[in-house]
Amino acid sequence: MCGIVGYTGDREAFPILINGLKKLEYRGYDSAGIALEKEDGIVVYKTEGKVSRLEEMVKDKDLSSRTGIAHTRWATHGVPNAVNAHPHLSASGKLAIVHNGIIENYQVLKEALEQDGIPLKSETDTEILVNFIEKIKNETGKNLFEATQLALKRVVGAYAIVLMDADAPGRLVVARKGSPLVIGLGKNKDYIVASDASPIIAQTKTVYYLDEDEVGLLEPGKEMIIKTLDNKKVNPRLTELDMTIEELEKGGFEYFMLKEIYEQPKSVYDSMRGRIHPGKKIIRLGGIEPYENHILEADRIIMVGCGTSWHAGLVGEYMIEELARIPVEVEYGSEFRYRNPVIRPRDVVIGISQSGETADTLAALKLAKEKGALLLGICNVVGSSIARETHAGIYTHAGPEIGVASTKAFTAQVTVLLLLALRLGYLKGTIPRERYEALIEELAKAPDLIEKVLQTDLQVQQIARHYKDMKNFLYLGRGINFPVALEGALKLKEISYIHAEGYPAAEMKHGPIALIDENMPVVVIATKKGNYDKIVSNIREIKARNGRIIAIVTEGDKQVAALADHTIEIPEADEMLSPLLATIPLQLLAYHIAVMLGRDVDKPRNLAKSVTVE
Repeated sequence: MCGIVGYTGDREAFPILINGLKKLEYRGYDSAGIALEKEDGIVVYKTEGKVSRLEEMVKDKDLSSRTGIAHTRWATHGVPNAVNAHPHLSASGKLAIVHNGIIENYQVLKEALEQDGIPLKSETDTEILVNFIEKIKNETGKNLFEATQLALKRVVGAYAIVLMDADAPGRLVVARKGSPLVIGLGKNKDYIVASDASPIIAQTKTVYYLDEDEVGLLEPGKEMIIKTLDNKKVNPRLTELDMTIEELEKGGFEYFMLKEIYEQPKSVYDSMRGRIHPGKKIIRLGGIEPYENHILEADRIIMVGCGTSWHAGLVGEYMIEELARIPVEVEYGSEFRYRNPVIRPRDVVIGISQSGETADTLAALKLAKEKGALLLGICNVVGSSIARETHAGIYTHAGPEIGVASTKAFTAQVTVLLLLALRLGYLKGTIPRERYEALIEELAKAPDLIEKVLQTDLQVQQIARHYKDMKNFLYLGRGINFPVALEGALKLKEISYIHAEGYPAAEMKHGPIALIDENMPVVVIATKKGNYDKIVSNIREIKARNGRIIAIVTEGDKQVAALADHTIEIPEADEMLSPLLATIPLQLLAYHIAVMLGRDVDKPRNLAKSVTVE
């Protein structure tokens, strides 16, 4: 959740650290802080609030330093305030730490510190951790690297940490388990460390993704040292980042979210590029080819995800069962391992995650691996934990997504799931050839169709003006568009703080219809393909109770248009493609309502982009 940055080298650390925090602020923005190495020790500045507040706080300070660490926080242990903000110092003031994760046995460690009379100032598990490492260091006479190895063997939980030691200037010690950490290696063997690659790309493209239970020592001008907790040496395999600085900028848009909504024609195209060949009527998914027979012989496919990725999995369930006739179950990653699920070796478990670091989804995959299932990953980040934990997978190639509310990641995931459904259906022979070829042709045109839907932006903005002051919304869809209704409601909740619920349209009369009146806007996905007559009946039921209807309809629709208060047209397409098109107006509606209400669209309250704690 939190964002951490560290730098050591021959340049001034502060500009690199503060700019890195700005890139990582989407991971948490409850508080921010920075620790710099000075001749007389480590100096720490930290404050409640966003990175801009920290920047204002230190503008008159002496920030000259070649080594430092920084943090932007999403609060877990302790309320968001300056005392609980990172970095945290040890009791002696000699060690400083930044941490992303949760230490589950913090109470046991705390009791050990209390027995030694070590004072604690904050409510955080992180301050306990840095003092516990110092305790081990003092008791054993080991250096910080070795003491960290010993201490982490007694730690239960998830962590990505960066440590500084006033007695070992210029050195950073890093470690991870469950939370991501990337090491960037500069040309002069200077080092920048971060929770993800976004702060690193401006400094270098050469990186090492620290693996589970690894500890690293970074010292300018020297080779990085990577060892396991058991002190086995690791030869780090460096990789080159495949992203540009421009992808991490707003590009003239007011918010990243709007930029990313408008990037969807490209992100959908990039997710198909090299995989779909319309002329040859072929789909190839190289990442899973060695396992295709295993998937085809599976008793069932289980998809696990959280939030938007769970919604994408629900869309994928419709696609795979319709086109490949393989049973599919979709599970919340956060609930999966807490109900003793039945998992068999002939099951295929697919983890879906934008970041590839979602802790609940990752834990679900690890459980499935223990049970002998084949694991596949669908994620957006090369080298992420899910990409490494799974046997095979498919990258979405959506590009960096900075806005906390996911948009282009969802449509990229849906695109990849449709490619997978088509490929499996083709191999199994469960799709009529005519429809298979028609779907390939339509999918190839999807980027152009999305461009056309984006032209409704001004119309959606005008509709948003009518409904921005409403307190509740209901979203309805049937079949493959029911998950789209869920996703539309989630977007509105996330960024506008308006209560919204998604429902299967036919379920409305089994309870939610009691809520319908002129103060309850109902957003209905009413495309002509798939249960059209039934959804029209549901719309009539709403109108009979004075409900106000915003309908997503197929271009040229007259029947729904005559009933709805507002209609937004999308191009006609096969039912399998409707989620890619219908979700765009819902994203825009949520965006414009949030902007009109003065919300911070990219950084909605209480949320973080990459949920790396359980």
